[in-house]
Amino acid sequence: MQRVTITLDDDLMADLDRIIAARGYQNRSEAIRDLARSGLEQAAVEVADTRNCVAALVYVYDHHARELPKRLTQEFHDHHDLSQATLHVHLDQESCLEVTVLKGRGAEVQAFANQVIAERGVRHGHVVYVPAPDGAAHSHAHGHSHPAKATRKRRAAT
Repeated sequence: MQRVTITLDDDLMADLDRIIAARGYQNRSEAIRDLARSGLEQAAVEVADTRNCVAALVYVYDHHARELPKRLTQEFHDHHDLSQATLHVHLDQESCLEVTVLKGRGAEVQAFANQVIAERGVRHGHVVYVPAPDGAAHSHAHGHSHPAKATRKRRAAT
């Protein structure tokens, strides 16, 4: 192990001490090592465009924005190989939050996430990248189809 001396301003040290207490670290070194690992993993995925990754795309959008839900649905269908699962939450009368798990090559995941975040009507977006274990970003060759919409016949009112 290497010993490193760093200088932190008082506000940053206070923030670090709050994290140490909240997470139950035994000492500052453990906390700083974990924070450094996390930052390095994030930076490695962001700059290594050929490396496979898993990412959580979190965004809030105005579901009243013109055609936005339709555009988002089309984008996700166009990138079905990257999108693994989505959680949809209604925040209030106007806002929805979605968390989508993306998996694939870093450059493709990042480009798609940026495309979603840049859509008009998306108010906030953030991506958290995690390096994928070897082999975790392969795609399966299974078919995906949507059944035709079922239509109900209405009885004529008599």
